[in-house]
Amino acid sequence: MKPNPNTALIFGGSGQDGAYLSELLLAQGYEVHGTSRDHDASPFSNLVRLGIRDRVQVHSAVLNDFRSVAQTIAKVKPDRIFNLAAQSSVGLSFSHPVETIDSIMHGTINILEAIRFIGLDTRFYNASSSECFGNTAAAGATEDTPFQPRSPYAVGKAASFWAVANYREAYNLYACSGILFNHESPLRPSRYVTQKIVRGVVDISEGKADSLSLGALDIARDWGWAADYVDAMARMLDLDTPSDFVIATGVMVTLRDFVDAAFRCVDLDWQRYVTTDANLLRPSDISISVGDPSKAERDLGWRATVTMPALVDRLVAEEILRRKAS
Repeated sequence: MKPNPNTALIFGGSGQDGAYLSELLLAQGYEVHGTSRDHDASPFSNLVRLGIRDRVQVHSAVLNDFRSVAQTIAKVKPDRIFNLAAQSSVGLSFSHPVETIDSIMHGTINILEAIRFIGLDTRFYNASSSECFGNTAAAGATEDTPFQPRSPYAVGKAASFWAVANYREAYNLYACSGILFNHESPLRPSRYVTQKIVRGVVDISEGKADSLSLGALDIARDWGWAADYVDAMARMLDLDTPSDFVIATGVMVTLRDFVDAAFRCVDLDWQRYVTTDANLLRPSDISISVGDPSKAERDLGWRATVTMPALVDRLVAEEILRRKAS
């Protein structure tokens, strides 16, 4: 089946990455379709926040229901499909392991199988995660670094990565995975630690709170800007041959340094306000997670444009502006 040219379907179009990807693809001249479990009930607030809600066509799709997925793909007939859906919180995955793994793994398989069953000549991007690697060396994980997942979320992402590789090899589908390291924006929900820090810092600066409780401060991560990372997703589907890529800044920063940078934005000393709470620690966590984006730079011409501490400056400034506007 021939697809509709310049048509993109984003499963998980209401999330952070789905919203930024929609904005990018619209600017590139694509007709963009996005999904949520119930499009009539979903406010698609991130699309609204970016001012593009009326330009994205929305559909209801339940990823663990093959019929729902296949019907949506057959209706839209896109030449680009992006899978950005599923439960995306590592911390929450320990409380809901079955739901998390099921939403990630079954959703990916259903999209792949629907493409094969329908016979649609399309290109498929799957959102994998740096969590698959577990702890990395300080030099950064590459596409050849073995997976050692340390959470139910990571287990699901690792399984879906190999499902994409299997369908690519077995059925000659144009299918690839982006192994994305942490990427942030003002569209992140408050349950993510970066937004908890940013909002907590602004609360303290405004006199609405007098402390901020966090877990381990010595963990190190590779934090980037979400709008940069969706650009890499789009570029991956422009290659003649599908391939998997690590998408990262290559810069390792401890959570302590992230906290320090956030408090510096409001001229406060973080050590006067931050407390540690053992109840916030995960059953197992990653000490060091950093990526090596060399392949993406070489083959995609992609490089992160926003790194620390500019990333934190931007997040805090956006939070202050959001409050003034509300």
